[in-house]
Amino acid sequence: MRRRDFIMLLGGAAAAWPVTARAQQRERLRRIGVLTGFTADDPEGQARITAFVQGLQELGWTDGRNVRIEYRSGASVGNRYRKYAEELVALAPEAILASGPPSAAALRQATRTLPIVFANVIDPVGLGHVLSLARPGGNTTGFMSVEFGQSAKWLELLKQIAPHVTRVAVLRDSTNAGHIGQFGAIQAVASSFGVELSAIESSDAEEAERGLTAFARGSNGGLIVAGGGAEQARRDLIIKFAAVHRLPGVYPLRGFVAEGGLISYGIDEAEPYRLAAGYVDRILKGEKPADLPVQAPTKYETAINLKTAKALGLTVPQTLLVAADEVIE
Repeated sequence: MRRRDFIMLLGGAAAAWPVTARAQQRERLRRIGVLTGFTADDPEGQARITAFVQGLQELGWTDGRNVRIEYRSGASVGNRYRKYAEELVALAPEAILASGPPSAAALRQATRTLPIVFANVIDPVGLGHVLSLARPGGNTTGFMSVEFGQSAKWLELLKQIAPHVTRVAVLRDSTNAGHIGQFGAIQAVASSFGVELSAIESSDAEEAERGLTAFARGSNGGLIVAGGGAEQARRDLIIKFAAVHRLPGVYPLRGFVAEGGLISYGIDEAEPYRLAAGYVDRILKGEKPADLPVQAPTKYETAINLKTAKALGLTVPQTLLVAADEVIE
């Protein structure tokens, strides 16, 4: 090889070295948005986000290395979901996780083009997020938290653990399509369990307190809390109210029972977030939300708080204890 050709070859290779080194040292950061409905000090909420982040890591996505995750909380300052949804959309992330119904609704208002993956939404078709479960048909897909048939199980469990109950207050939001469906499912079986239902509006905290207080003046009362809404953010107040008025309560998620509620029947609330990471991964790799079917829960868990049962003077049937997935003592 002539000296001149060798020098040119060496020079070309040397010029390529820094480019190759830089490419190896720094991958392109993909941007993901996350809009939640809980505050930073909410342990249940943080467990869900941790499940999402761990799910991404298992699929090869690490915050700060090849993705940047932008977080916003609609519950942080006066339920400002719309404001923070618009902030996230302005950042133009390649996918956004919507945690719960209010987040999903705010993001749907903010964008009809950026991909949205929701977790723990009850009735995405009824809420207008998707055209159908099998074919979402737009920029939104995700994972449901309950099916309406589950709601009848809440009443069955309440009668098992508190047979004396003949009056049941159902705390639900009449403007929430999912809550309407849940209440309908409970109503359909109420007569077979010999109970009278009272619908208590939960969308306004003061109205909910007034309704529950009036209900608690009667005897043989029980409580069912519908799943998927502001009730989760106010669960500490609901649990305290049930304790003060000695109302046996059935709740939609384990977190209520861990904090003093009597019994819950619902999904592992972190599971939809682990699954959502899989959909975000597929979207980052080129798939579209319209082609990813909405998935419904396939497994439900029962948790019982024995300390609360004892405080209410209830003896939990052995059959219920054996069947429970978790017993908190």
